[in-house]
Parts: sequence; structure tokens; C-alpha cells
Amino acid sequence: MDPQRLKAEVFFDAVLSRGPGGQNVNRTASAAQMYWDFENSLLLNDWQKSMVRSKLARMINSEGLLYMRSDESRDLPQNKSRCIEKLVQHLTDAFHVPKKRKKTRPTRSSLAKRRDAKTRRGEIKKNRRRVDDF
Repeated sequence: MDPQRLKAEVFFDAVLSRGPGGQNVNRTASAAQMYWDFENSLLLNDWQKSMVRSKLARMINSEGLLYMRSDESRDLPQNKSRCIEKLVQHLTDAFHVPKKRKKTRPTRSSLAKRRDAKTRRGEIKKNRRRVDDF
């Protein structure tokens, strides 16, 4: 996903931050709130939109916009770029398709080792019993 093309589709709001900045936090709107209308995006195909809908459902608000916030920095432009970075990372994770697992069978020697270990363990437990238990 190209961050430059993504910037053209998102819009930001500047709000009061709850992050670093000391008393300046109370005066300047340095936190970035990002909204993205992914349903009408030209960057995603239908499969990708369905993956965003399902895997990033907790980030989608009631209007159907994907919402993200960043207040990690004291600087609004840095927070905006951090929002874009986070979005790209979330999209990369959402579009990842894990490789199918190939079923394998245990080797003959590993089965034999397992049987031998179980037998030895059983003998150890049998030897712990009292002699008159037999």
C-alpha cells in the first residue's frame, strides 16, 4: 500500500492531545485524528474491502469510516504521518494470508522412541509401588 496515494484519500482533524507536551497540551491541538472512507476507496478491490471490514472492524465507526488517532508526538505533522504509518501496518496485517499447513506423519523412529519412553516411564512408576501390592 503506497502511503502517498493513501494520503490523498484520508482526512484529518486536529484535537487536543493527551500525550507529551506538558502544559502546552492544554492549549494546542497537536493530536491527529484520521478518517478514511475505505468503502469508496479506489486503492482497494472488493476482496481487500471485505478483509478491512472483517479484520479491522474495531476501528470502523458508526458512519463506516476507518478511524485512527495518534498523539505520540508534540507535533501535529508527525502525528499525521504516524497515523498513516499505523494504517499501512494494519492494512498489511489484514491482507496477510497465512500459508496452508501441510499435514505430516511422524516418522517410524519417532513413534518407536515415544513407545520406549512410555514403557520406561511405566516401569519407573511400577517400581515405586510397595512389594506386597502385586
